[in-house]
Amino acid sequence: MGKKLIAEALGTLILVLFGCGAAVIAGADIGHTGISLAFGLAIVAAAYGLGAISGAHLNPAVSLGVMLAGRMKPAEFAGYAVAQVAGAILGAAILWMIASGKADYDAASGLGQNGWGTGYLGEYSMGAALIFEVVATFLFVTVILGATGRGSAAGFAGLAIGLTLAAIHLVGINVTGVSVNPARSIGPALFVGGTALSQLWLFIVAPLAGGALAGLAHAAGLTRAD
Repeated sequence: MGKKLIAEALGTLILVLFGCGAAVIAGADIGHTGISLAFGLAIVAAAYGLGAISGAHLNPAVSLGVMLAGRMKPAEFAGYAVAQVAGAILGAAILWMIASGKADYDAASGLGQNGWGTGYLGEYSMGAALIFEVVATFLFVTVILGATGRGSAAGFAGLAIGLTLAAIHLVGINVTGVSVNPARSIGPALFVGGTALSQLWLFIVAPLAGGALAGLAHAAGLTRAD
């Protein structure tokens, strides 16, 4: 179990450092498409590098879906979630230390935090943010459960999952910055504080709800072939 938790923490660190790092350090140069690809490629890297150890969930919403689909026990889910949040915080800390090396950097102006409303990217409403995060997480976890289930194409799960996350970002960056992952949201919000921290509840509740719905649908046989 110890190796699995280390792998989950390290994988989530990779996701936050590469994904949020692309937005913070290179966002002006690579745009939303580049940021989307960075998140997707981070998942691909972690999936193929660490997936054999822990399954590379890297996301409490994914682990919740896997648990409700009957593939892991509650105690294991709890351990995964703690490790994922710890990895995300460490990844955000490393990103903050790198970004703060730039003379005019201010963490309040950006660390890849999620949000909504006036002053945040497309300035979408809380309702739009909530709908997007629940639906996007449901679809993301559904793909994960299908790509890693019986009858799936061997060796292609990491690629399918990474491309799905990239596609979700292409659609949703302007809406919420895209969370679909409570751990990914917690890390940056702790360092940015303010609005990012006050809005964090949505990026915990909505992804967990979407992941739970995906897990229950899979368990009921609605989204699997067998």
